[in-house]
Amino acid sequence: VKGLVEKPPVAEAPSNLIISGRYILQPEVMRVLEKQEKGAGEEIQLTDAMATMIGTQPFHAVTFDGARYDCGSKAGYIQANLAVALGRPDMADEVRAFAVDLLERRR
Repeated sequence: VKGLVEKPPVAEAPSNLIISGRYILQPEVMRVLEKQEKGAGEEIQLTDAMATMIGTQPFHAVTFDGARYDCGSKAGYIQANLAVALGRPDMADEVRAFAVDLLERRR
């Protein structure tokens, strides 16, 4: 990993890769966070603290090939749960029947 950017505008994104919010961090990042200025959304961003540390210690990433859901939004959270439920053999039929029934009633 050579750099990180928190929520860049699509036109300014340096790549098509994302951070999915799963980290194994060294304790030093907490000291950087204590001094971190507010970033995107006027919030202190862990991504910004990590970006500050790039070059001072190794950062590694794993690419993921699969579906991604924005669980930071209400709709994304529901979409993620629905996708997981429909992918589980022990739940799929019941959840699918519920969804179909709900959609029919909401027309």
